[in-house]
Amino acid sequence: MKKAIGLYIFIFLILLQVHSVEKQEEQKTEPGASQFSDYLSLLQRKKVGAVVNGASLVNKVQLIDTLLSRGILITKIFSPEHGFKGKVDAGSLVSDETYNNTIPIISLYGKKLIPSSEDLKDIDIMLFDLQDVGVRFYTYLSTLHYVMKACAENNIQLIILDRPNPNGFYIDGPVLDEKFKSFVGLHPVPIVYGMTIGEYACMINGEKWLGDSLSCNLTVIKCKNYNHNSYYDLIVNSSPNLTTMKAVYFYPSLALFEGTVVSEGRGTYSPFLVIGHPDYPSKIFSFVPESIKGMSESPKFKGQTCYGIDLRDFNIDSIKIKREIDLQFLINMYQNLNLGESFFNDYFDKLAGSSDLRTDIVSGKSEKEIRTSWKSGLDEFKKIRAKYILYPDFKN
Repeated sequence: MKKAIGLYIFIFLILLQVHSVEKQEEQKTEPGASQFSDYLSLLQRKKVGAVVNGASLVNKVQLIDTLLSRGILITKIFSPEHGFKGKVDAGSLVSDETYNNTIPIISLYGKKLIPSSEDLKDIDIMLFDLQDVGVRFYTYLSTLHYVMKACAENNIQLIILDRPNPNGFYIDGPVLDEKFKSFVGLHPVPIVYGMTIGEYACMINGEKWLGDSLSCNLTVIKCKNYNHNSYYDLIVNSSPNLTTMKAVYFYPSLALFEGTVVSEGRGTYSPFLVIGHPDYPSKIFSFVPESIKGMSESPKFKGQTCYGIDLRDFNIDSIKIKREIDLQFLINMYQNLNLGESFFNDYFDKLAGSSDLRTDIVSGKSEKEIRTSWKSGLDEFKKIRAKYILYPDFKN
């Protein structure tokens, strides 16, 4: 009898485990690009343009190939910063090219930032499928804005194939002052805004940020089984220097170093996970930035030994729990290098979205004092954001 009861318990546990695995599979998050039944019919017998790059995958297959195999006519491809294959160094201009020697690829990070009317004349409908990382100065948002503007001006429907935001589980940072608008920040949003790129597009439309009373004819194909409490791991690098999920989580905090004299780790195989400077006083950890093709060919302090901080073994769970930008790295580096205003370059205020963060650090304010100054702007943004959320949200 005891053996029979033990056998029944064993079988029950096995069935329970199988059910649990099946349940997890049922709840697997899928991007909008995988929801063919929601958008393929809209593309049939149409001339289609597509804003895509190397991360625009469906089941590990390039979206363009998937659509072509299903008989969709792709007349033109548009690529953002880093190019179609995602192998061009940050900030480097991207040239036009062709896909399989047949489909023109127009760069939107080269001679132009916005598609021209000539570019759009043989397009009936535009697809947009880029993997964002949920940070204001990540330039795919600006490409989104300009594509929406061009589509609005040329009366072309835009379909966004939404993708989960790996930093979509919190909101933080200073809200951009519109006097500091640039390609690394076009809209009055915080550094981390907690929205998918589809939700963000709805906000651009709804808040009339395209200007001139323009409104884009917009359709968002939603992700399946996604919510803003999810922690979503990218299946492919969204850009050349975000090579791990840990780097994606640190990016909102450490990318601010691009506006300083400190290396953010470009020129190593751990960008946004190591930071340093040749004169940093602690010599416990060091690295030497070098030219790496397809990642960073002219990094800060190329060939020089930088001393600083190694975050590669940092507990990733603590980042998720904190749900904040970490200013201590910035404040500590500023204080230890003792360079005053020369610690910063002209790029910093554009990344921060105003001059306030820089002046607060120079004046010696604590992280707590600085964060308090963000509160009213964040509260106002949260009210705006709430109007455009398409998925179950976290509690603010």
